[in-house]
Amino acid sequence: MSLKGKRIGFGLTGSHCTYDVVFPEIEKLVNEGAEVIPIVTFTVQNTNTRFGKGEDWVERIVQLTGHQVIDSIVKAEPLGPKLPLDCMVIAPLTGNSMSKLANALTDSPVLMAAKATIRNHRPVVLGISTNDALGLNGVNLMRLMATKDFYFIPYGQDAPDKKPNSMVARMSMIRETILEAIQGRQIQPVIVERFRDPE
Repeated sequence: MSLKGKRIGFGLTGSHCTYDVVFPEIEKLVNEGAEVIPIVTFTVQNTNTRFGKGEDWVERIVQLTGHQVIDSIVKAEPLGPKLPLDCMVIAPLTGNSMSKLANALTDSPVLMAAKATIRNHRPVVLGISTNDALGLNGVNLMRLMATKDFYFIPYGQDAPDKKPNSMVARMSMIRETILEAIQGRQIQPVIVERFRDPE
């Protein structure tokens, strides 16, 4: 199965240290012929870190996908019945956004895009990147794993010796996860030894 011609929403949340791993995967989707629609949270747009400036990341994803970013809740809402996606990806998905998504809070363009996609019973693929997946946020992670139409990029502990509660998705498996999700299947295994995965 190919992703050529598929409309893929791609949401970025504020795990800035993960973008360098995610962007090559977006490029692969584009090169395969998928139409990738970029969606960014307010944090992505407005935060400058040692990993880069928000405006530079936004400009980079525009150049990569050939589409202007969806950067407001109002712009994201039509991704429901009016302009449906074949699949929505959120990678990286921070613990903050994950907790909101699990509790039906819609306060960012990315979360609105996910809500709009779920309205159509289309798959939403999640690539977590959170320091508290095995802490307080564990309940939200499990809630999403048990909810219809959500699919997870395989994930595992990224630094168990230093950050025992932290888990990060194996972003190199974005494409494979999308292919399975479009067919209504969760790629397996979903729990992997992330810290041994060569990047």
